[in-house]
Amino acid sequence: MESDPGPALRRVEEALQLIQRHDALNYSRITRHLDRIWVHVIASAQAHYDRSLNACVIDERYALGEAMTLEKLASTIVHEATHARLEGWGIVYVEERRARIEAICLRRELRFAAKLPDGEPLRDEIVRTLEWCAANSDQLSDARFRERDDQGQPETLRYLGAPAWLIGFLMRIVRRRRLRTESRAQPSNEKPPAGHCRRFRRYNIK
Repeated sequence: MESDPGPALRRVEEALQLIQRHDALNYSRITRHLDRIWVHVIASAQAHYDRSLNACVIDERYALGEAMTLEKLASTIVHEATHARLEGWGIVYVEERRARIEAICLRRELRFAAKLPDGEPLRDEIVRTLEWCAANSDQLSDARFRERDDQGQPETLRYLGAPAWLIGFLMRIVRRRRLRTESRAQPSNEKPPAGHCRRFRRYNIK
């Protein structure tokens, strides 16, 4: 699923082929633990694991970005497949576990990057992200995820060609719904929404 079928999905296919060539173990885990990879437009992240679909969902802007490399896209798929694998073991992405879960997924990315012939720039970026996650675990809270959702929605609607008046109207509805949800805040031990793992680098977090 993408607004212009073809280019982003071809990039995903090329990324999967890269994984298959250089890391047979990770490739087998991707095919075992994910049912599908979707390319779509998502407001809150570059990519996430969607439990309800057992899918790695990738934003088409992320997949086709000028700075995107095949290695980085492949590493993203490895990351989200690791989330699927952990979910299969019953390790749910609840708030108090998120920092540890993200560290596991990022270390899996590091091991993948180490097998690539030109993987050093990617390894450096993953190490920086690991360090950031360790120092900023509060950014993995439900509240910060909701904030990023709200920040990403107007940009996404503009990308899809929505007129300004419609964006304003929809955002007012979203804010009212958010306030109602927060007033009935769920206990921290409940499962998070189906699409939950966010890639943070879209927000220029270092």
